[in-house]
Amino acid sequence: MEFKAPVLRRFNEYQMLEDVFLENPRENEVRVRMAASGVCHSCVSVELGEQPDIPLPIILGDEGAGVVEKVGPGCTSLREGDHVILSWAPGCGRCRLCASGRPALCENASPFGMPDNSSRFYVSDEPVSHFGPSTYSPYVVVTETAAIKVTTKMPLDRAALIGCAVTTGIGAVLNTAKVGVGESVAVFGCGGVGLNAIQGAALAGAHPVIAVDIEDSKLEVAREMGATITINSANVDAVDAVRGNTSGGVDYAVLTVGIISVLEQALAALRVAGTCVLVGAPAQGQLAKVDPLHLLAGERRLVGSRYGSYNPQIAFPRLVDLYLSGKIKLDNLISHRYELDQVNEASRNLVSGHDVRGMILFD
Repeated sequence: MEFKAPVLRRFNEYQMLEDVFLENPRENEVRVRMAASGVCHSCVSVELGEQPDIPLPIILGDEGAGVVEKVGPGCTSLREGDHVILSWAPGCGRCRLCASGRPALCENASPFGMPDNSSRFYVSDEPVSHFGPSTYSPYVVVTETAAIKVTTKMPLDRAALIGCAVTTGIGAVLNTAKVGVGESVAVFGCGGVGLNAIQGAALAGAHPVIAVDIEDSKLEVAREMGATITINSANVDAVDAVRGNTSGGVDYAVLTVGIISVLEQALAALRVAGTCVLVGAPAQGQLAKVDPLHLLAGERRLVGSRYGSYNPQIAFPRLVDLYLSGKIKLDNLISHRYELDQVNEASRNLVSGHDVRGMILFD
């Protein structure tokens, strides 16, 4: 089938709507008609050339939901009409990490195409790379393990958020950090992932839950998501403010922005035996200075979190249930809705801080 989709051909240039041809699903693959796609910082970092090894041309988008329209041969877990959330980390299902329930760390992952490194997108005869599930495209073909079925009671625009921001943020707190009741948490960066880390901390019973950002509008949303203390680091020293509101530092600092100076702040804000969880990815090649004695003397730790240390097959339906039961909030995360031809405007608004999470809606 053929349709219009935004294609990125050069870094630091606009995505352009082009006539894209999509192959039919092959064995154990499905075609999904997209309903909604979140606009994520990971995609913006590709547009800005911060990941220069990304193959171009490419169709971006790593957070979305839609409806299964066609199933390929051998597909047994999905049927036409199923509502699904797309995962950017389906995993091969065979390596030791997939077998242990950690597909985001799959040893055989193919991030820019299908598992055999081929593409299903073409412009004329030119293959176009996939950015994970490429949710900016109105139609996608993915492996059946990348499309997780959820109840039709779940609104698909809210479901799209679970495909990345919700799973990544909540999981960083509940799974990677394993925050306990009464332990203190500071979240540095209150975008889509950071706000979900805040509500993950609230779910865990953390106290206090501290939100740190440079935008008052995002700090206001952070309070709605469960933050008990907010700090505008454009006006005060964030480390001093965090320490002043705790007993010399927090048990857990969660960093959701890829800024090295903020990573150093998060580490400095830890109390003895505290843990810093790194979620936001800096530009490729950037290095941080870490004082080994700061870690050693107080048994502090710096750990990474990829996709919230979650298995999407288990996490997505569980997070949907939490939303439908009122345990987590998603409605106030969507700050603006866009049509497909506004994809570049959505990217600009995310970079400027105007949007918490922009959402592209498809017909």
